[in-house]
Amino acid sequence: MQTLRHSEQTLKTALISKNPVLVSQYEKLDVGEQRLMNEAFQPATELFGPITLHSQSDWITTHPEAPQDFEQFFSDPYRKTPSPEKRSIYIQPIGSLGNTRIISEEYVKWLKGYCEAFFYGLTVKLLEPIPVSATRCSFRVNDNTQNLQIHAGHILNFLKRKKPEDAFCVVGITMIDLYPRDSWNFVFGQASLTDGVGIFSFARYGSDFYSSYYGGKVKKLQKKSSSDYSVFDNYYIPEITSVLLLRSCKTLTHEIGHIFGLRHCQWLTCLMQGSNHLEEADRRPLNLCPICLRKLQCAIGFNIVERYKVNGGQGRGHRALVRWIDDDSADTPGVTPKNSRADNVNLPKPVEAFKEWKEWIIKCLAVLQK
Repeated sequence: MQTLRHSEQTLKTALISKNPVLVSQYEKLDVGEQRLMNEAFQPATELFGPITLHSQSDWITTHPEAPQDFEQFFSDPYRKTPSPEKRSIYIQPIGSLGNTRIISEEYVKWLKGYCEAFFYGLTVKLLEPIPVSATRCSFRVNDNTQNLQIHAGHILNFLKRKKPEDAFCVVGITMIDLYPRDSWNFVFGQASLTDGVGIFSFARYGSDFYSSYYGGKVKKLQKKSSSDYSVFDNYYIPEITSVLLLRSCKTLTHEIGHIFGLRHCQWLTCLMQGSNHLEEADRRPLNLCPICLRKLQCAIGFNIVERYKVNGGQGRGHRALVRWIDDDSADTPGVTPKNSRADNVNLPKPVEAFKEWKEWIIKCLAVLQK
């Protein structure tokens, strides 16, 4: 195992910059916020550790990228920032996400609530769920897993055409595995930063994905035209466990982070680290390191204490992160897709896997509010 450790000075420059304008911006931050972000370069910090590389197959080893500090993020001419007219993140469910309609609806609402807390200050809206056939995408059976896959690029094109006027971005979510091109095995997700669209699959986060072959229907599929989408009817859906919800929240916020212009983090343990495989994705924390947190705060303009803890008086719907974890019921009523039953059932939110993160946030709040 190898540890990627930067000097205090390197981390300080990556966070604060040497540009007088950006230094002055940093000095205008709330004292508590500065104290939390300064933890980035405190050698004894318990909050933000160095990145550890566990094998030669880890992301940083296989994908050499130039690191992005705050100044590079700030001055990126291609970076997209929410505007007063475009402050909504839209979530588009594709295919079934739970093994009943109620579970599907609740799971999507949990993700909506989490995104609203993570990208605090923006509005998150749900689009009506659609079947795979609505996207007119290509699909195939993966040679390794024998499971169905849909073409990520075709879905991005579909989302781009459907993007609402007030959308900062629109992201598709699905329980069907994705492939980006014929020569690739699979991809967890894909996003177009210029178009503000993304598609993410949670299929491989189910505990039985690799054991549930799409046997029996494969031969039948090969005889069908690729426009016959009935093959997706009653297709395998994993159980929505606490671990699957945690992994889904992690993937969704990481990929939307890219749409904001945050590149893969190479500074400290951080949600924005790249991952090549599930084991590496599971090692990534749910939180942003201070350098990436400053980037996101600069893009959205939230108060960090409010984002972690409270409603912040910004109106109904702005759920902070601790509150999202503590609210084990579903998100606010009234965002349920219109086909839902009138006597909507609220399932308990499975948040056991988030316990460690809640404890981490409470430590951060102690630093912020010292």
